[in-house]
Amino acid sequence: MTGSFAARNTIVTAMLIMSCAMLFAPTMDAIAKFSANRYGISPAMITFGRFLVQALFLLFFLAVAWSRRHLEFNFSIVNIFRGMLMGVAAMCFFTAVKYMPLADCIAIFFVEPLIVLLLSSVFLGEIIGWRRRIAAFVGFCGALIVIQPSYELFGLISLLPLCTALTFSIYLILTRKHGKTGDPVSMQFYAGIGGVMMCGTAMLIGTPLGVEDLSFTLPTSAGGWSMVLAMGLIATASHMLIVIAFSMAPASILAPFQYLEIVSATLFGFFIFGEFPDALKWLGISIIIGSGFYTFLRERQNEKEFQEAEEVTAI
Repeated sequence: MTGSFAARNTIVTAMLIMSCAMLFAPTMDAIAKFSANRYGISPAMITFGRFLVQALFLLFFLAVAWSRRHLEFNFSIVNIFRGMLMGVAAMCFFTAVKYMPLADCIAIFFVEPLIVLLLSSVFLGEIIGWRRRIAAFVGFCGALIVIQPSYELFGLISLLPLCTALTFSIYLILTRKHGKTGDPVSMQFYAGIGGVMMCGTAMLIGTPLGVEDLSFTLPTSAGGWSMVLAMGLIATASHMLIVIAFSMAPASILAPFQYLEIVSATLFGFFIFGEFPDALKWLGISIIIGSGFYTFLRERQNEKEFQEAEEVTAI
């Protein structure tokens, strides 16, 4: 019984970590939108800088905290591939937020938790309870209310968050599958290397072809460089939290908490870009938040029941 209670307590901790990561993550989306529109930095270059800063920062951290042997031991093609998936996901999303409202992009992206639920059931063999299925479905309905599809969103740009959702879902499944045996710091270092490789390749192709959003455009001011640096540090911190959370709890439990991103995304959209959600969007946001916290309350209730059972057994 003690082991079961400890497992439940670990899951609740993972849920709290995931919540913090999701509320923090849209900061880099806001920076990407601001950098593209204010400083003229291409989404591919923004993404390249984000992963380069991540790789360099974590390399320094690993060099100080651990030995080179530890770094070599945790090398994995899977982690490189995870980074390449993240590179594709980030480039697609940062391109989308350049043109679309931030909250709308994240709302469209929220088909991703449903994809994670399906993939975790198929590839990880995780059992998805009916309550979590309903919570995820209700949250997705709330996301649909926020999206409010219009003819303008049916263009190619509106498909980019969907591409982000698919690639990020695969990234999370791989994180869940390999996160228990790998060190989170070294995993994210090699993921950063993979992201740099993917974005660099995209710019090598896009620059000579004249594709603006995939072109090599170095920042021309201190403000631009500071944005790239800040994005790299924020992305590193938030994705480290995600890796830690997914190493502690099943993907099917953590998936609904990703809806919390809409909260800070909406606030950034309003205070920075003047994108004020209407009443219907607020309704959708409320539904999204409610679905995520319902899962949290269910886990808290289970934890309490396990604790009470332990006390009775001890007596």
